[in-house]
Amino acid sequence: MSAKFHVSLGGLKVGESGRVVALARADRRYREKLLAFGLTPGTLVSVERVAPMGDPMELRVRGFALSLRRGEADAVTVERA
Repeated sequence: MSAKFHVSLGGLKVGESGRVVALARADRRYREKLLAFGLTPGTLVSVERVAPMGDPMELRVRGFALSLRRGEADAVTVERA
């Protein structure tokens, strides 16, 4: 039986995937923005690449590419897939 670990989306490395578990209780408008981007609970997200200085990171969400700063990605909790 494998254990499931929750980490922030910003903590994933290139090539890793995770399923969205929760969004931080951040500013309501920011939370709505993340939801509009498709980062809803249960959604599979994978890290495609990261800029040379580590920020921003490019994610694959629902078939499209999404770039987020690592600080923004830290507001999303995922379960490693």
